[in-house]
Amino acid sequence: MELPEQQQQEEEEPDWLCPEPGGPGSHAAPARGSSAALGAQSGHGKTVPSGSTAHRVIVHIDLDCFYAQVEMIHNSELRDRPLGVQQKYLVVTCNYEARKLGIQKLMSVRDAKEKCPELVLVNGEDLTQYREMSYKVTELLEEFSPLVERLGFDENFVDITELVEKRLAQLQRDGCSKMSVSGHVYNNQTVNLHDVMHIRLVIGSQIAAEMREAMYNRLGLTGCAGVASNKLLSKLVSGTFKPNQQTVLLPESCQDLVGSLDHIRKVPGIGYKTTKRLELLGLSSVRDLQTFSPVILEKELGVSIAQHIQKLSYGEDDSPVASSGPPQSLSDEDSFKKCSSEVEVKKKMEELLANLLDRISKDGRKPHTIRLTIRKFSSTNKWFSRESRQCPIPSHVVQKFGTGSCDVVAPLVGILMKLFRKMIKVEMPFHLTLLSVCFSNLKALPSLAKGSIGFYLTRSSPPSSAGKKMEGVPQDQVNSCSFVQDGRIRNIRTRESSLETKSCTEEPEISLCPLHLLPAGIDQEVFSQLPEDIKEEIISDKTGERIHTKNVLSQPLPFSKGALPFFAQEQMHSTPNSRRADHSISSLSTGSS
Repeated sequence: MELPEQQQQEEEEPDWLCPEPGGPGSHAAPARGSSAALGAQSGHGKTVPSGSTAHRVIVHIDLDCFYAQVEMIHNSELRDRPLGVQQKYLVVTCNYEARKLGIQKLMSVRDAKEKCPELVLVNGEDLTQYREMSYKVTELLEEFSPLVERLGFDENFVDITELVEKRLAQLQRDGCSKMSVSGHVYNNQTVNLHDVMHIRLVIGSQIAAEMREAMYNRLGLTGCAGVASNKLLSKLVSGTFKPNQQTVLLPESCQDLVGSLDHIRKVPGIGYKTTKRLELLGLSSVRDLQTFSPVILEKELGVSIAQHIQKLSYGEDDSPVASSGPPQSLSDEDSFKKCSSEVEVKKKMEELLANLLDRISKDGRKPHTIRLTIRKFSSTNKWFSRESRQCPIPSHVVQKFGTGSCDVVAPLVGILMKLFRKMIKVEMPFHLTLLSVCFSNLKALPSLAKGSIGFYLTRSSPPSSAGKKMEGVPQDQVNSCSFVQDGRIRNIRTRESSLETKSCTEEPEISLCPLHLLPAGIDQEVFSQLPEDIKEEIISDKTGERIHTKNVLSQPLPFSKGALPFFAQEQMHSTPNSRRADHSISSLSTGSS
């Protein structure tokens, strides 16, 4: 039987590459009755800028068995029964009733039914309801802070530093004398409310509890939370107690937490390929990496990577929580045992496009770049054999988006087949096991009044890329041999994997007027489609004199270069990165979450 292509993690996206934190071997214990006095000396008169990375308060929210929860919310009769969510031949996730009976994520359906005959299976191929619920969670968390960064469907980072500072100031004004921690304290450490960082984290634990309570009361969802001073640590500590619990990590226990990881591959941001290179150097534990010669490490990996991963091994992470915003790409893919004819390829492309065009229609933006990814069968290199090509979508095709899928499917399939033939010699036998189609470079429609020439010529600015997390672009899970993209079973890639991505050079060149001759905001591609007399009129309106456009429309439109379509970053921080893909994937291995 074919091995699973993805490690379950409830979505996409993801470029934050983390293993399951804590785990059964963790030596953390619940804090009992954690409370202490908050006196006048609580801050020792210190004032710390809220933007200081050393004094941030970050919450990592990880929803419990997300797909299964959504199914139980939609059908309450499933709540107390062992439930599994099936995609193809695998149980991609299951509820805790099923886990008690021995069902595990990514278990084959056959094995799961043998182990638990009473297991109820629901089809999870359609991700619509999961995607919609996921965005509701993110919107709810944004009520607490504008800095919310999605990590696939079921995980979010929230920077609550500013809210913590406000509450701390209010407590001091009110003369509050006592505070208590919500949830557990990692390692059962005693809270010192004469330590300003302890105070902030305690307040953070209370806010995290409010977030989880709001999720349950308003959406019916439960989840775990980790509260710490950076993203790496909050991610690691959030899974210490499961399900539906939370843990705060105080600074003094950071090294205990990082040291509890049983292998360097468990350090977020250290990928599969890098792990193999480190193992060749004799490194396997976090302690090995911490004490290894920086000079040798820099020689082997390069200065920036060497310094970065050694910082990670100490739990240091200064990457900000970047507000994700709308997806910067939308993709869908399908895996199969064999696809070996152009007819089959076209059929699968049409199926993927049908879903994507529906999502594009609901999104409201129009894509300007299309990418095709394939995976050829390989008995020796199964997990690292993806190849991609991308090219701009011609303007006349872009204009058809939103007018009816029938009008746009045929030209898109034609473009995809050109890209396909760049990678596959169709006259020779071929064996594919995956196809993926991605729309990117999404741009909003013009906001000018319809009817004005500016309405048709103005190009809207692309959405903010602050978070740059691409939902819909396969995200790399570097800590295992598989991961989940857009909630579906995918294979993994790493930053060091050789991924060939090229622009399509067969598209016709578009001659454009030099930018300095066009009024501000005019879209060159649309301008090039206008009749010559209208072009000349537009230019003359700016320059005050008539210019024959045939003499100036000679600058070719530079096609976009084939940027890597996968977020194979081995840095644990998500900026800069893509963001946001409805990538339809997180690709984090969340273990039992």
